[in-house]
Amino acid sequence: MKRFFRHIYIKQRFFIALVAIIVAFLLSYVFPGLYGATRVVFYMFALFLIVDYLLLFASKGKIVGKRNLPDKLSNGDPNPIQIALTNGYLFRTQVKLIDEIPFQFQKRDFELTSTLESGGSKTFDYELRPTERGVYFFGSLNVYASAPIGFLARRYRFDDSAEIPVYPSFLQLQKYDLIAFTNRLHEYGLKKIRRIGHTMEFEQIKEYVQGDDIRNINWKATAKKNQLMVNQYQDEKSQPVYSVIDKGRVMKMPFEGLSLLDYAINATLVISNIALKKQDKAGMFSFSNRIENRVVAERRNSQMNLILETLYNLRTNFVESDFSRLYVDIKRNLNQRSLLLLYTNFETLDALHRQLPYLQAIAKQHLLVVIFFENTELNEFAVEKAQNIRQIFEQTIAEKFIYEKKLIVNELRKHGIQTILTKPEDLTINTINKYLEIKARGLI
Repeated sequence: MKRFFRHIYIKQRFFIALVAIIVAFLLSYVFPGLYGATRVVFYMFALFLIVDYLLLFASKGKIVGKRNLPDKLSNGDPNPIQIALTNGYLFRTQVKLIDEIPFQFQKRDFELTSTLESGGSKTFDYELRPTERGVYFFGSLNVYASAPIGFLARRYRFDDSAEIPVYPSFLQLQKYDLIAFTNRLHEYGLKKIRRIGHTMEFEQIKEYVQGDDIRNINWKATAKKNQLMVNQYQDEKSQPVYSVIDKGRVMKMPFEGLSLLDYAINATLVISNIALKKQDKAGMFSFSNRIENRVVAERRNSQMNLILETLYNLRTNFVESDFSRLYVDIKRNLNQRSLLLLYTNFETLDALHRQLPYLQAIAKQHLLVVIFFENTELNEFAVEKAQNIRQIFEQTIAEKFIYEKKLIVNELRKHGIQTILTKPEDLTINTINKYLEIKARGLI
């Protein structure tokens, strides 16, 4: 009996009808002629209730449901989730679907409603955007089915529980996978960089296709083949490219639900993939009070999987980052001149000056690019219309911090250190642009 009541639910229509009958019986004391009609309505109500129950619980049909999940979710991106339902009843069914979504999303009012024709199927699509890496637990899938009468609902509970890992943004990686090698970079916010110097190696002579540089036409080969032929060049290969991620407390600051550390992790995944496609060696490591999560720069088939798994397990450790230890480790372990993309954050000029000697020492041996972040919330606050003296004062302080970020950029460039000051959401695009610029100018 207890198990039976776990599957039967009374709907709002039942209570509305019952209250209306009770009111009619009460009114029949004042208007006796109403009593007979109310009695008939009550018996019809009881009959409909029995029929509703028999349709849902005594008929052979049933609802079949299944949740389709990807193998893993992409952090910071909308991930599609699909639920498929099939109506095995001989009548049209109203369904309400409640999915037990992982608690990290804090969606306590999630439900989908629809109508399923007899024998029909339907898929429900929705998206989830995780903002933390780790394991997410999906609970059961609950479907409440109602017959056309609509007094009762029968619950179907499908035990589709599953644990899904949330990895750094591999969807972003796929998005940028090929665009660095097309002539339509501007459509994605990427700049076309004019090549300078002699960083290109001859690869082969091939037929001309639209988009090839006409300056590379090989006229001697064209005369022999009686069709346009061009010289094809390739970038110099096998340059080590390291993503160096500061995982100290300065990287815990959140924007759009993601921490600065997660933005850096997502950008590292993308730039590592592009570096490998450009035939460079990709590697990474993180630091705070010590050096961790090291992946030596290599160009091998398993490199991206190794970087992905390392990034998945990377966490902020809430301590102050030790740049002196970073310098010592780089000096000891990186013997070949490398491109170092350093993801960190400086809020004040004083914070930079404390670390500047170590950054200068690193830049003497390697090509160092310091990447840090604009405070977009401060930017938005600074342009709001002030309502009182206090807000004017607060906006003045905000503008001071914004200006100090620009001073930090100038200070780094004054010492010959490449710099990117970026909004968190533009980090990946700006990092790719800088990498392509460096390759084009032959700086490494």
